[in-house]
Amino acid sequence: MSTLRKFIDKCNIDAEVAFDEPMAGHTTFRIGGPADAFVRPRSPQAMSSLMAAARAEGVALAVMGGGANLLVADRGVRGIVASTGLLRTTRAVPGNMLRVGAGIPVTSLVGQGLEQGLSGLEFASGLPGSTGGAVFMNARCYEHEFADVIESVEFIDPGLGDIGSTGIERSEWSYKRTPFMHGGRLAGAVIVGATFRLAPGDRPAMAARMAELEADRRAKGHFDWPSAGSLFKNDRSFGRPSGKILDELGFRGRRIGDAMVSLKHANIFVNVGAASAADMMALIVEARAAALKAYSIDLEPEVMLLGEF
Repeated sequence: MSTLRKFIDKCNIDAEVAFDEPMAGHTTFRIGGPADAFVRPRSPQAMSSLMAAARAEGVALAVMGGGANLLVADRGVRGIVASTGLLRTTRAVPGNMLRVGAGIPVTSLVGQGLEQGLSGLEFASGLPGSTGGAVFMNARCYEHEFADVIESVEFIDPGLGDIGSTGIERSEWSYKRTPFMHGGRLAGAVIVGATFRLAPGDRPAMAARMAELEADRRAKGHFDWPSAGSLFKNDRSFGRPSGKILDELGFRGRRIGDAMVSLKHANIFVNVGAASAADMMALIVEARAAALKAYSIDLEPEVMLLGEF
């Protein structure tokens, strides 16, 4: 740990730093052991400097956003976890566009659209996590996805450390698939901001739609307990949503320790107390095995793993 402290001191970047930081406080699951160092750079340049130094010195570094769709191991994470949480610069752009930092929560992003009377983001009302995370995975809900409204994405090149920008090549963006993911053209790049192309909207109508979608999420149990939202991706080739498949298999209310499948929606896995990552993983494995055995369907988790499992 002393070596890691010296390394971070040597980096001399503008950031908040905590050592031996419990990751349970930084994920929507409220699960996860300690990171050796939890660093929140205050600018894209500081993030880039940290990444470059870690690469040069061989220091393990993982980057996270708002902690949604993330399951952190009980034993925690060795090395540095760098969070985009403080990258929150926001500005309006001519032409009905809105540029925000990756650390802006999606709920705040949607709220800013409403405040400025710019429509197009209402579908994401109530969505957990950060804007950077939602862009990274092309979050989709209520028949809309982030790629529908993205004008450009700012990112740190993993090799050069430069801060670049890319537009949307629609062939690279599909259902929860983006060029920033494994195997993509920009895999390993860190998203630090995005510009959204919106349209003038009627504020009362926008607010009504947002309230409607939040009520639907509430009815499905999204806010009852800490969770990552939908646990498994929906695959159209399966013929029905993953939640329906798990419902048919009797998974509502299935529980291992304090990890449980919601009583309201079988594709929402929740932490009803002090669930461990091991409990949640066991429940995920059990659900996948049941779907594979009953229907030869391999459910693909949306949730990403971080740390020593």
